[in-house]
Amino acid sequence: MSLRADLELISEWITPGSRTLDLGCGDGSLLAHLRDQRQVNGYGLELDVKHVTAGIRRGVKVIHTDLNAGLADFDVDSFDYVVMTQALQMVRHPDKLLDEMLRIGKEGIVTFPNFGYWKCRLAVARGQMPVTPGLPNHWYNTDNIHLCTVRDFENLCAQKGIKILRRVVLDSNHQADLRAKTLPNLFGEIALYHFSR
Repeated sequence: MSLRADLELISEWITPGSRTLDLGCGDGSLLAHLRDQRQVNGYGLELDVKHVTAGIRRGVKVIHTDLNAGLADFDVDSFDYVVMTQALQMVRHPDKLLDEMLRIGKEGIVTFPNFGYWKCRLAVARGQMPVTPGLPNHWYNTDNIHLCTVRDFENLCAQKGIKILRRVVLDSNHQADLRAKTLPNLFGEIALYHFSR
């Protein structure tokens, strides 16, 4: 099973044999890969019933739940890693969810579309909400409610005392390029962060 480049990168950040929780796990692709390739003991949380079913078919342990309800059912340090790919911008209180991620996990990993990406800026300058590969839906049918930029996320981490361990920004093809490395807030379409307290 081949993974998207961003998920492959995330899997390399996760220590083999660790305990991992994937928030908004989708069809369980990442967790199945981590189980098979890195011997990770993982669980997923997912709202979409179709994705829950697909994850279970992959042999992934998936719990049907809404992330907006919080993570109170999990004890402190229940996991080594708590991962959330392309869902941070969809929850009602992303700042509180980051706190919860680091309460129940030793380290967190998130990915999100960078609203500071040059094509987003250009669309807004034209008076329109952007539609890009990283933000493929129109304003009226998107699940995104809290879009942010690379700089916004890093400022929030600084305010909360969250230590950024790694940052990678990718283009729409999930590849790193020199422009995105040099000016991540302008040329990075998708941001990946690995962090801890």
